[in-house]
Amino acid sequence: MDISRRRLFTKALNRTGLVAGEDRQKLPWERDDITFTDQCTRCGKCAEHCETQIIVNGDGGFPSLDFKKGECTFCYACAEKCPEPLFYEETQNPWNQTAGISECCLAFSGVECRSCGDSCETRAIRFQLSAGAVAHPIINPKDCSGCGACIAPCPVSAIKMENSNE
Repeated sequence: MDISRRRLFTKALNRTGLVAGEDRQKLPWERDDITFTDQCTRCGKCAEHCETQIIVNGDGGFPSLDFKKGECTFCYACAEKCPEPLFYEETQNPWNQTAGISECCLAFSGVECRSCGDSCETRAIRFQLSAGAVAHPIINPKDCSGCGACIAPCPVSAIKMENSNE
């Protein structure tokens, strides 16, 4: 894909053909970005078979996850239906990412909100109680699967996926 002409009409792209500074949310079990952008035909089969319908067309038509639409159930349908060798085997870890909470979280401003913790099936998000203050969310990265269930219910979009070093 020749991205040089595309830059005339869009934002500046990075070397993977994606918008520089904007991270595309990778699909579970997806191989590296370079392999993905080189070999993905953008056929849409992954999105068509996603049981939670969170796979959307991202920049350049490449599939991306939109956790604001729901969570990943790790069903592996996106990888199974892909006609290209873009994914690792299902026996491997789907990704090395966990949820991270930014400073714009309502709890850090003294507003009681536990929507992220209520939606976390693995109970990776717990709340640290403090006398005379609102409880603050704490994420245990060992319990977080990176499914994204906590992202959609957050009223201020304070939760993002971050790469973990595990």
